[in-house]
Amino acid sequence: MKRLLLTSLLFAGAILLPIGCKTMDALTKVSTTIGVATGTISASEAQSINRTASAAGKAFEQITPQQEYYIGRAVAASLLAQNKVVDLKEATQYINVLGQALATYSDKPQTFGGYHFVIMDTDEINAFAAPGGLILVSRGLLRCCRTEDAVAAVLAHEIGHVQHEHGLRAIKKSRVTSALTILAAEGAKTLGGEQLAQLTTAFEGSITDITGTLVNSGYSRQLESEADVAAVTIMTRAGYNPAALTDMLNEMHSRMPAGSKGFGKTHPDPMDRIKDIEPLLAGAAVSTPPPARQKRYEKAIEGV
Repeated sequence: MKRLLLTSLLFAGAILLPIGCKTMDALTKVSTTIGVATGTISASEAQSINRTASAAGKAFEQITPQQEYYIGRAVAASLLAQNKVVDLKEATQYINVLGQALATYSDKPQTFGGYHFVIMDTDEINAFAAPGGLILVSRGLLRCCRTEDAVAAVLAHEIGHVQHEHGLRAIKKSRVTSALTILAAEGAKTLGGEQLAQLTTAFEGSITDITGTLVNSGYSRQLESEADVAAVTIMTRAGYNPAALTDMLNEMHSRMPAGSKGFGKTHPDPMDRIKDIEPLLAGAAVSTPPPARQKRYEKAIEGV
C-alpha cells in the first residue's frame, strides 16, 4: 500500500507541477532515494518509478508536427466511426479545393499531413477540426450554406481551430496517457491484481477524457471567438465576403431547435457568436460574388 501511495504521489506531482523534465527527474530521484533509504520501496521499484516520472515529464514537451498529425488522424478515425463519409465525389472534391485554397491564406498554411476535408453523412448540424488539418463537416451544416461564401465561412472557421491548435490544447491535458502506459507496464512487475486494475481503469479513463473533450463538451466561447476572428481574416484575404459568416450563423440558428444535439451541444449560441464578430465586420468591403461562383457552388453541392 505504501508503494502504491508513493507511486501515486510522484505521478500526481508530475501532472500538477509546471516544471521541466530535468527538474521533475531530479525531484523524483530525490524522493525515490529517500524511499529506498527508509525501506518504503526497493531499489528496483525506485528505478520503475523514475522511468514513470520521466515519461510524465516528457508529456509536457512540445508536440511535433508529426505527432500532431498522428493524433489528429486518430481523433478523425474515432469521429468517423460514428458518422460515415458521404459518397459524393464532386462535393468532396469541391470542399477540398476550396478548403485548401482558404488554408493558404491562414497563419498555418501547411501541416505535416496537409489539410483534408470530409463530408459526414448526417443531418446533424456540426463540424470538427482535428489536429493537423483533418476537418469534418456534416451534410446538415452544408445545407445551412446558401452560397460559396457561406461554405468558405464554415471551412475558414474550422481552419481557424487548426491554426490556433485548439484541438491540440485539449489533447495536451491528457497526454499523460503515455506515462500511464509505462506505469501500468512497470506496475505489472510489482503491484497486485487489484492495484493493477486501478491503473488500467485510470488509463482507460484518460482515453475517455480525450473523446469527451473533443466530442461532448466542445470549445469554449473564447476559443470559438478566436476561430471566428481567424475565419474573418482568412475570408478577407481570399476575397470572400466575411459577412457570409453571420449569414450562415443566422441560418443555423433558425434551423436548430432548442437543446439540439451536435452543434447546439458543443458550440456557443450562434447569436452570441454574431455579437462577437459584428465589430470585426464594421467597414469591411462587401462585393457581389461573380455569378460563376454561385453556379460552381450549386453544381458541386447538389445532392448534399
